[in-house]
Amino acid sequence: MSARTHTRPHPATTGGVDIRLPWWALLLPALAFVALLTLILNPSHAQAATGDPALTHLLERVQQLVSR
Repeated sequence: MSARTHTRPHPATTGGVDIRLPWWALLLPALAFVALLTLILNPSHAQAATGDPALTHLLERVQQLVSR
């Protein structure tokens, strides 16, 4: 035998949602964004690889494809 389910006449409300983030939850993404932005805007700190020329050629092709 199945039991009857009781439905509420009014929807349940919590009186508003109160979500608080810790200070570091906002600071860390902002810090990461600034660090990546400075790396992108200041490429003079990047040093060329002295390794295999095939790898250098591959990286140049990837850069050309991305810049299109």
